[in-house]
Amino acid sequence: MINLLEADFSFGVFNTFEKVSCPNAEKFLFALYDGNAIESVLMRHDYGNALCISTQVGCNMGCAFCNSGRRNSLPDSAEASPAKIRDLLPYEMVLQILRAEEAFRVKPKISRVTLMGIGEPLDNFENVKDFIDIIHHRHGLDIAPRHITVSTCGTVRLDELHRSSYNIAISLHAPNNELRGQIMPCNAAFGLDKIIEFARRYSERQKKKITFEYVMLENMNDSDNHARELAELIKGLYCYVNLIPYNETKLGFKRPNPERISSFYSILIQSGVRAVVRKEFGGEIKAACGQLCAERNIKNHDRIENC
Repeated sequence: MINLLEADFSFGVFNTFEKVSCPNAEKFLFALYDGNAIESVLMRHDYGNALCISTQVGCNMGCAFCNSGRRNSLPDSAEASPAKIRDLLPYEMVLQILRAEEAFRVKPKISRVTLMGIGEPLDNFENVKDFIDIIHHRHGLDIAPRHITVSTCGTVRLDELHRSSYNIAISLHAPNNELRGQIMPCNAAFGLDKIIEFARRYSERQKKKITFEYVMLENMNDSDNHARELAELIKGLYCYVNLIPYNETKLGFKRPNPERISSFYSILIQSGVRAVVRKEFGGEIKAACGQLCAERNIKNHDRIENC
C-alpha cells in the first residue's frame, strides 16, 4: 500500500524553521524537502488575517530594487544575480497557509491570500492555477475569489487572466517604458502598452478595478512629472494605484521623504486617479514588499522544528 501511495503522491518535507514577529506582522521561514527555503508573511488587519505567500524558490524577473531574486547569494547583496531555483508545487503553496494557521494558532483563520511573496506567479502559471482552485474550492479552504490577489510584473501569460474572478495587481513601478526597462528587465518582453491594453479588457469584462503597484524610489520614479505621466498613462482605466514607499535593503535605493510621497499622491488624486499609500507591514523584520529573500538555505543537518 505504501508503495502504491508513493507512486502517485508526494510526501515531501515542509517544516517551519523560524518565525519572527512585529506588532502587525509575522514572517515565517519554511524548510522544503530539497534543502531550500521560502518565506511567507502574515498581516493582521482590522478586517481579518491575510497571508502573503511565495510561489517560487527565487525569482527570474530581476527587478533592480527587489531582494527576492537574490536569495542565492549574500543577503542584501547588490552583486547577487537574479535566479529562480525552482517552482513551488500547489501543495507547497497550500501548506504555507495551513502551517501558519496550525503551528501558530492563528485566530481568526486566514481569510485572505496574496501571491506577492518570493517569485513571479505567472512564471509558475499551471501550479498557481491549481493552488487557487484548491483554496477556493468549498471542500478546500473555501476562500472567496474576491479575497485572493495575484501580483505580477506582467508576462506573456497575463492575457490568460482576463477571465479570472480573483483580484489582479500589476507591478508597474514606472510611467514609461524607458524607465521601467531600467528597473524591470521583464519590460522588454511585456511592455506598458500590453499591460494597459490587458487592464482595459480585464476591467471591462470583469467590472472590477485592477490594482497598479508603484514602489516609490527616491530620485528615480518619484517626481511630480512622473506622477503626471502616470496619471496620463492610466487615464480612463477602472483602476487604482497602490503607492509603496520603498522598503530599504542594501541594493542602493532609498525611499522618498514623506513630503515627496505626499506631493506625488496629491497629483494623482487631483488628476482623477484613485490612489492610496500602502499601509506598512513588517518592515522592521524584513517582511515588507521587496524584502523577502529566504536568505538561509536549510540543510539536512540544521535543526528543524516539525509542525
